[in-house]
Amino acid sequence: MKLLIVTSVSEFQKEILTLFKKANIEVFSRTEIDGFKNASSVIATLSWFPGEKGGNESLMFFSFTEPEKIDSFFELVKEFNNKLETNNPIRVVVVDIERHI
Repeated sequence: MKLLIVTSVSEFQKEILTLFKKANIEVFSRTEIDGFKNASSVIATLSWFPGEKGGNESLMFFSFTEPEKIDSFFELVKEFNNKLETNNPIRVVVVDIERHI
């Protein structure tokens, strides 16, 4: 079993759900996060009256799943990212799970 972690701007939620379905990953969780591209934007949001918006509205999905499904998901995400016209690709990482209950 492995932990699959996916991050993206919130605009890609529908596409990510489709990719999960195509890879037969049916069990996952989602949370809203703020995405930042540089440290100065984080510092600006920490002031009392920030002059600029915080981070970008982003999402993080995660799933404990089998390696075969993860391989399929990676291929689907590569195809998706290759067709993007923006500088906000879907990011995917995998973490090995040593023990679980």
